[in-house]
This record gives sequence, structure tokens and C-alpha cells, in this order.
Amino acid sequence: MWCWRHGRRGPGRPMKPRFISTYLRGVKFVPVREDGTFIEAPPIVLLPDELEAFKLVYLEGLSQEEAARRMGVSRGTLWRCLSSARRKIARMLVEMRPLVVAWGEEYGELLR
Repeated sequence: MWCWRHGRRGPGRPMKPRFISTYLRGVKFVPVREDGTFIEAPPIVLLPDELEAFKLVYLEGLSQEEAARRMGVSRGTLWRCLSSARRKIARMLVEMRPLVVAWGEEYGELLR
């Protein structure tokens, strides 16, 4: 079980840590054309908490309350993570863009 939190700093309330059971580092899903060539497009970055929320609700079949309890966040926070993950995965499929699961410093590097 990993404890992960966003590396943001600044005004406002600090982010609550999220407990993550799936650790995928450096994973990238790239669409391929029928002729076998890779499609080059700007990647969509999926954060660890979004991946964990998606996995708990859709793969393991937990309710949002059970998944939120397991991640150590409120149900509203889990809902926002889940909504963001669904949007990103849908965009990846429709726009045929790569999907990258990013952790820590990788997230900042991908946004530059």
C-alpha cells in the first residue's frame, strides 16, 4: 500500500494523502495503426489516484463509499478522481492519444 499526494505548493489547503495499492511506474499505452506504426500525439497523463479510483470502482466492483474508505479520502474526492479518469480514458480512445501513468516528478516533467 502506497501513500501518494500531489506535489503542489501554494495557497490553500494541502492535499490529503491517498492510499494507492497499484504501483505502475513508467507505463505508457500508445495507439497503433493497422499497418503497425505508432500514432504520435501529445500524451494524456493519468495520475495514480485517478487510476486507483478507476480500478477500485470498475475492476473490483466496490461502491464509491467503500473505494473512498480504502483510499483514505472522502466520497466527493473519489468521485472527482473517478470522473477525471473516465474523461481522460474516453479522450484517449476517441482522439487516439497515448496514455501515460505518471508518479511524482514524472508528472511535473510531462506538463513542461
